[in-house]
Amino acid sequence: MTALRLDDLRQHSDILRLRDGKSVTVRFVEPRDAQLLQNYFRSLTTRSRYNRFLGAVSELPQTILEHFIHIGEANRFSVIATMTIDGIETIVGEACYGFDDDIDSFEFGLSIDDRWQGQGIGAALLSNLQCRAAALGASGLFGDTLRSNEAMIALARKAGFSFTRHPDDWKLLRFEKHIELAPEAIPCVSWRLAAQSFTSSAALAN
Repeated sequence: MTALRLDDLRQHSDILRLRDGKSVTVRFVEPRDAQLLQNYFRSLTTRSRYNRFLGAVSELPQTILEHFIHIGEANRFSVIATMTIDGIETIVGEACYGFDDDIDSFEFGLSIDDRWQGQGIGAALLSNLQCRAAALGASGLFGDTLRSNEAMIALARKAGFSFTRHPDDWKLLRFEKHIELAPEAIPCVSWRLAAQSFTSSAALAN
């Protein structure tokens, strides 16, 4: 996995444009976001939380919250999608992804605030995740979802993921995709920063 400089998390932020012209900022979660993130998960409907965590939870357990807010530990990363609403930064979606060395791919999960579903945020966030994974040197992206989670299945299918049976749980589906992105497109800041780092390292080596 390619290493990224994470001393300044804000430099990895991306601004995504939605179909209706609204913009969404996708940035790494920071420790100061802990309560904001917890409030976000509490605000989701029971079904949305169940779909996100594949089981019943009312809020993030402290151990999982710690994983969310400490970027890069054990090759795990978390981002939030935010919009400025009435002058306040508001979380409208989130995603976390962790590297699996055995298959050179990132496993991910995501959720979108119930009030903002159906507006293209999920598709934009998933596209951004593919770029972020590629910037870290991954060759693929995969996730698991409940067979009853029609929204996630539709999102993954539209994004070009293929589906297979989950190896351990019949209630789940696994979706996966080989990442094929053109480097010259530079669709996210993390990719540009990774390319700059690689170029600098190569120059020093010469």
